[in-house]
Amino acid sequence: MRFWFSPTSEVPIYRQLVTQVVLAILAGDLRPGDRLPSTRELARRFSIHPNTISAGYRQLARDGWTEFRHGSGVFIKNNATPPSTPEQILDQHIAGFFRAVRELNMPAADVRRRVAQWLASPPPDHFLLIEPDPEVREILLTEIRQLSTFPVVGVSLEDCAKPEATLTAVPLCRPSQANAIRPLLPAGVELITLQIRSARAWLDSWLSSLHGGLIGVASRWPDFIEIARTVLEAAGVENDRLVLRNVTRPRWVRGLDQTAAIICDACTAASGKLPSGPRICIFPFLADAARDELARFS
Repeated sequence: MRFWFSPTSEVPIYRQLVTQVVLAILAGDLRPGDRLPSTRELARRFSIHPNTISAGYRQLARDGWTEFRHGSGVFIKNNATPPSTPEQILDQHIAGFFRAVRELNMPAADVRRRVAQWLASPPPDHFLLIEPDPEVREILLTEIRQLSTFPVVGVSLEDCAKPEATLTAVPLCRPSQANAIRPLLPAGVELITLQIRSARAWLDSWLSSLHGGLIGVASRWPDFIEIARTVLEAAGVENDRLVLRNVTRPRWVRGLDQTAAIICDACTAASGKLPSGPRICIFPFLADAARDELARFS
């Protein structure tokens, strides 16, 4: 295991030793039964007083991380209980970060500088939905605003390339757009891809309740209408039972009041223009996994 020690740090050397060993255990770099370097070896390698190393090893033993085997040395103790508290889980993630850093063989000073830059950057305060299709953008914005109190704005691919666009933002996109969007974002900016719900699986759950009568399909996105028509007809719904409406066109509501049910997107449902008689079946674009991801920012 590689150790870092800074004699100029305000953190005592023995505490630096304890922290690095604990993080290595949580990250899996050190496993039960692994032997730590001897006190004499560490003291000689880093020009540290042996008593300082001994103090660190005694602290590790008191905290239950290590055990001393007479005549053999200090070994990692077998603590089978996995991390359970938020603090322990956070420590595990931090440990994983430092494990990845060690594999890069970066100097400790460079690591501290980069971490300091991240910590000094302003925290995110809104979602940034990056979507080239303006109709899909409006639908997704409607769903996101219904799922999270975290503010959200939508932009095109061209606008997301502007440096100020991603400042304090959490960028979001559909999986199909991720490869085009990532090269446009500044280095180090995380892009969250929102999992999209399966249209076929969702419609299957509604088909049993759509027997008889007319079925309306209304959306501002032409592909939504085409996908719904294709799946419904493939499932055995006759074409003459479908009333298809693009809500961006004039008088799109005409005839929908004669249907038994209307399949629509969240934006169309939120418009308040659908007739009150038919059953409204709102297709949510975002899958449950994406909804859970967004809800964490509320």
